[in-house]
Amino acid sequence: MNILKHKLGLIIIGLFLFTSSVYASGSSGEMTETFVWIAILLLLAKIAGLVEKMGQPPVLGELIMGMVLGNLVLIGIPWFEHAKHSELLEFLAQLGVVILLFQVGLESNVAEMAKTGWRAFWVAMIGVAVPFILGTYVVGPWIVPGLSHNAYLFLGAALTATSVGITSRVFQDLGKLKIPEARIILGAAVIDDVLGLIILAVVAAIAKTGSVSMADIIWISLKAGLFLVGALIVGKTLTGKISNLFAMIHGGPGMKFVVAISFCLIFAYVASLAELAPIVGAFAAGLVLERVHFQEYFDPHINGEIREAVRHTDATTQAAVEKVLFKHHDHHLEELIQPLGYFLIPIFFILIGMQVQLETLLDLKVLSAALIITVVAFIGKVVAGIAAGPVNKWLVGWGMAPRGEVGLIFAAVGQKVGVVTPAMYSIIIIVVILTTLLTPPILNYYLKRT
Repeated sequence: MNILKHKLGLIIIGLFLFTSSVYASGSSGEMTETFVWIAILLLLAKIAGLVEKMGQPPVLGELIMGMVLGNLVLIGIPWFEHAKHSELLEFLAQLGVVILLFQVGLESNVAEMAKTGWRAFWVAMIGVAVPFILGTYVVGPWIVPGLSHNAYLFLGAALTATSVGITSRVFQDLGKLKIPEARIILGAAVIDDVLGLIILAVVAAIAKTGSVSMADIIWISLKAGLFLVGALIVGKTLTGKISNLFAMIHGGPGMKFVVAISFCLIFAYVASLAELAPIVGAFAAGLVLERVHFQEYFDPHINGEIREAVRHTDATTQAAVEKVLFKHHDHHLEELIQPLGYFLIPIFFILIGMQVQLETLLDLKVLSAALIITVVAFIGKVVAGIAAGPVNKWLVGWGMAPRGEVGLIFAAVGQKVGVVTPAMYSIIIIVVILTTLLTPPILNYYLKRT
């Protein structure tokens, strides 16, 4: 163990020395310099994976590593400031969370999620309504008095957010995406995103103009609903035909990968046109392709040869071979996408951690207010588990708790329209930090008991 620690220490020191040389050399070319930053962040993300030895999910280590790297400037080490503000790395990070939700969609099942539809709906409704009411009308005016009503509206709106990326990663790391609680959380998170979009649009409109029409609210809701319904209709009618068309050109894994990723990115784009988060589109694409599995469209000659070889055997053998073929194709798509996830997803969580500003914790007044609001933020989501039905309600409630990058978006919009003060912005940031960092180990605890 001591030898391992010694070697690990040498690796970390080497990475930091290498980083300092990159930082000091200046930008010889942003593109090539980004190559080095990607390598450094990926290696540090894997080192952060040591938290698994303490029984915690890797995402927690990545978030903490990001926090450390992003705040080294406080002790006079500015090496990672360029990486923190790199537009190229930010693009890769956003692509990473899109791939993560695509993977989650692939591992989910529409029919199984439909069984939890109403429970997911009520979990989402409670998980949005309770935090919004508490933040806007109770804890906001009580803890941070003297602000405008619009500021409290943005606080309540920020508390409604759910970062499905963080929760999904924890479930994925522990191989628990197929349990009923995960299906309820994923379904509720999609509904939560739609409701959050409506709330954000309404609150932003009120902040800008002082009012918002019911027609605007209905139009936003209609676009979101049309996208989700349309995605499933496309999955049922067109996905197989499109897959078959490309398989006729080439039936190998390369074509399968390209078709799958293309569906993911196109759905993410269409979701953004509907003013939904791109991750909702990626998740819908995964659900769509899960229906098809590409079972009969790719590698048909291999399937034919295998079936021909067992054609004269007994029915039991043929049934076993069909089961193996289906299982292979059922998981083969996930296996193709997985390496891309290994590459991009850690970058997302590292950068999320790097955006955390630890100096906000130095203001005791802001910190005490943020701690109280964080407790309210947890309560507002945990009580939503009541509507989850005969499952682990605590697990569902805590699964809806992390705000992550979604909460940051709410805070940024409020600051942009000029109603969220610096103090309120810091409070929201601290709430996002604490709900993001505390949720993974809590989920890990409940999942290991499930």
